[in-house]
Amino acid sequence: MKKKMLAGVMTIAMVGAMFTGTAMAEEAELLPGGGSNIIYCITPDPSNPYFKTVQDIATATGEELGYEVKCQSHGDDAAKQLEMFEAAIADGAAAIICDNAGADASIEAVQKAYDAGIPTWMVDREINQSGLCVGQLVADNAQGAAAIAEAWVEAMNYEGKYAELLGLESDTNCQVRSDNFHSVIDDYEDLEMVAQQSANWDQTQGYEKTEAILQSNPEITGIICGNDTMACGAVQACIDAGREDIKIIGVDGSDEAANYIKSGNMVGTALQQIALITETAVRQADDYLKNGVVPEEKQLIPCIAITADNVENLSAFVYTE
Repeated sequence: MKKKMLAGVMTIAMVGAMFTGTAMAEEAELLPGGGSNIIYCITPDPSNPYFKTVQDIATATGEELGYEVKCQSHGDDAAKQLEMFEAAIADGAAAIICDNAGADASIEAVQKAYDAGIPTWMVDREINQSGLCVGQLVADNAQGAAAIAEAWVEAMNYEGKYAELLGLESDTNCQVRSDNFHSVIDDYEDLEMVAQQSANWDQTQGYEKTEAILQSNPEITGIICGNDTMACGAVQACIDAGREDIKIIGVDGSDEAANYIKSGNMVGTALQQIALITETAVRQADDYLKNGVVPEEKQLIPCIAITADNVENLSAFVYTE
């Protein structure tokens, strides 16, 4: 895993100048950290393997670099997230790595860390304010959603009725993914969306919403999903309804989705390289604290369209050639 991740860090450096840059300490006022050797990693619920990967990679990378890593989950509750940031501040955290609880709702927490001199990195989800985070590293959701939508329209043979499962609508990623699915799909007049509902990134809701959609719209032959967790719920609902003909896509690159792609129950997913994103954020935090290297705040990491053609190269959110 370590070698794979390090190779990925080189990939970011090569993708590079378009998305990232560095400046030395004298060009920016550095936040010193809270004085401890602790990195806090604050994410949504790690029962979702995507967020567990954030915590696992942050812990492994932080410990390798000599830090104690404390992982906590806000469960997409901004008030709970604020309490966790306050705890990190009280604990003298060196830095905070956060997959946040809302693009607007998280600004208050990050502002408190900034005011306390503690540098924060966002991974996976941005906040809607610049200048408070040292780094915001996110997958290129626009590129990824469009890429996997291309594979889906081909699998649909460019026609048919379909449904969409949206994620948490307060999350910027939700609208970006949906918009870029449609930037491809809407070019085909014989593809018609007949249902669109939020399943809030949740697998159980994905199952239940799909079950209801199939009852109301039995004519559908496709479902597009804003993440793999909802997509896997949709797949299972279709299997249980005897509708294994339905073409389904997601976004994330989870192992569960990979297994469904291998079995033919999903068309594909857009891999967000979250293991790579998280490792890069922790290494940037270390370089910032120890060497005064300041990264470009907004950093886009390319997604990889995963289909039956290349799914064997995917494991634990890591893609290897």
